[in-house]
Amino acid sequence: MLKKHVYIFFILTSLTIFSSYCQENLSIESKDTISITSITFNPLAPSKAAFYSAILPGLGQAYNKKYWKIPFVYAALGTGVYFYSNNNSNYNRARTAYKLRINEKPDEFDGLNGNPFLSEDALVSAQKGYKKDRDLSLLVTAGLYMLQIIEASTNAHLLQHNVDNSLTLNPKLIRDPANNKTIVGAQINFTF
Repeated sequence: MLKKHVYIFFILTSLTIFSSYCQENLSIESKDTISITSITFNPLAPSKAAFYSAILPGLGQAYNKKYWKIPFVYAALGTGVYFYSNNNSNYNRARTAYKLRINEKPDEFDGLNGNPFLSEDALVSAQKGYKKDRDLSLLVTAGLYMLQIIEASTNAHLLQHNVDNSLTLNPKLIRDPANNKTIVGAQINFTF
């Protein structure tokens, strides 16, 4: 049934007629001189940014002169480290209490009159949960560390691309004069 809907969708989209519009006054001007701008290209910039970011998080972003990204890097890594530390301390508390409970010694989860706040099964379950959350926090923190290295390298690579106004792609709303409806289009400009 799903294949039938997919085939119908492709048939309908292939039979759809698209309208295209061009500019009314198209003129081409030629210039006698060609201006060549010198672009400095540093092929080692992405690897330097990645290396700096691996040594000290945020240093690659500073190398790329994107200083506003540094607080986000430290906030992300700090959050991961906080959750790792919190889950690790809770895991150790539950583990210590369980070991004391097995040896029939008092622990921090003992209740009044011999009625414990948490049973042994609850302590085992808490250990498993906190250990899982601790390991996940470590994995997420390592992923964020790698992500900031990749971001610094990618940003250094993209800074070397030509993004001046001689090559632009702009979304444009065009009013159809036949039915007075708005059509969404795109305009590509090449200036030489």
